[in-house]
Amino acid sequence: MKYRILGNSNEKVSALGLGCMGMSFAYGPFDESENLKTLQRALDLGVNFLDTADMYGNGANEVLLSKILKDNRDKVFLATKFGFRFRNGKVGDSNAVDTYFDGSPEYVKQAVDASLQRLGVDVIDLYYAHRVDPQVPIEETVGAMADLVQAGKVRYLGLSEASPESIRKANAIHPIAALQSEYSLLTRDVEGEILNTVNEFNMALVPYSPLARGLVTNDFNVSALDAGDFRKTLPRYQGENLENNMNLTDAFKAFAIEKGITSAQLALAWVLHQGENIIPIPGTRKITRLEENSKAVDVVLTGEDLRTIDAILAKYPNVGNRYNEGAMKLVNN
Repeated sequence: MKYRILGNSNEKVSALGLGCMGMSFAYGPFDESENLKTLQRALDLGVNFLDTADMYGNGANEVLLSKILKDNRDKVFLATKFGFRFRNGKVGDSNAVDTYFDGSPEYVKQAVDASLQRLGVDVIDLYYAHRVDPQVPIEETVGAMADLVQAGKVRYLGLSEASPESIRKANAIHPIAALQSEYSLLTRDVEGEILNTVNEFNMALVPYSPLARGLVTNDFNVSALDAGDFRKTLPRYQGENLENNMNLTDAFKAFAIEKGITSAQLALAWVLHQGENIIPIPGTRKITRLEENSKAVDVVLTGEDLRTIDAILAKYPNVGNRYNEGAMKLVNN
């Protein structure tokens, strides 16, 4: 594994982290034993950057991670997020989907204590606001988060899917170490002003879904998705968008084969190539995928490779929105 510095934190983390959401949430049935083996294998491979959130499985994902953290806390740079709340459902209910967002200072303090308890740790390394609450000034949310640093409950602060304006306002209150946003070959919203602002404040960009939720992998098949897999509800996985994306996937796979690597490795290498402060967190529940992804840190892309990738993307531009309309309202606030 190779390592990168997480923005202005001076913390060395694996160049590829591990997004743990799918182990408890959103992608259909899961096996706890398999998940724990995958988490342990990640640590064995030198992956030390684990990412979760209190909403994944309504707390269940943090409970899962507590089982690996118990004997490996010193090997993990731990990130979790807060803000999404369920109107119904108990911890571990992966079907609880009726959510609203709460970035109030009162909830910040409540959420962190609940996460610390579920995770079984004394301090969270990186604590993100999962979105920017349009009803609460970002200065108030970050002010409450900064209090957690002073209290020793959190080490570094992060934002997720924040606009340049929110990033600036947040940094005026307390240094923000990282911005987590979706970034992949198919989702490039952060390029331009958002990424420029991240760089201005010496932050890290932590891309989630760097494999476009599986679309840019060798054997993606929408018909094989589990009944509970939320991807089936997204615009990219339906109609003309899906047809476009399957053609794009085939072209991308052919180019990866030419290079002697997998589509996933090529896609992750592309994201890594976009900047030394970019640290993707691909998610997986399978050891074989984890091992495949980890080799992306060794892939070297030439200028010609990048031009070929751009040509493939230009040929199949109708990728579709990454979220439904309701979820997009909480993006880049």
